[in-house]
Amino acid sequence: MIIIRTAKSSDIAQLVALLKELFTIETDFVFDREKQTGGLNLLLTSAKDCILVAESLDENKVLGMCTVQTLISTAEGGPVGLLEDLIVAADYRYQGIGVKLLAEAVYWAECQGLKRLQLLADKNNRSALNFYQKQGWQSTQLVCLRKC
Repeated sequence: MIIIRTAKSSDIAQLVALLKELFTIETDFVFDREKQTGGLNLLLTSAKDCILVAESLDENKVLGMCTVQTLISTAEGGPVGLLEDLIVAADYRYQGIGVKLLAEAVYWAECQGLKRLQLLADKNNRSALNFYQKQGWQSTQLVCLRKC
């Protein structure tokens, strides 16, 4: 049986392992255990953000994760959410776990009064892009830029 729940500090090691797997797919990011642990700890202690996990009760193991971070949008005139780090461990993909995580993230955002959710996905990750499209997410005309 798989449940979706809010992450807790005892999940950090498993979440870091999932991020390591994710960052092998997303070529813009380099895995750094210390940085990822720090970021997860900040999210865990934030009152306005959330980390959701998919846990197998049979295996007592975290199989997937998703984070939602709150931002303020002038376009929406209020809070919106940035969905990040949606990953399901490779051996457990295509079993509906990602769908459950995403649905719970949307529900959490609605409960928080967020006016919109947005996400970034690797443009070469066709399976992820197809997944989001099947879940009703739409492409925009915006392009992501960053400065490090």
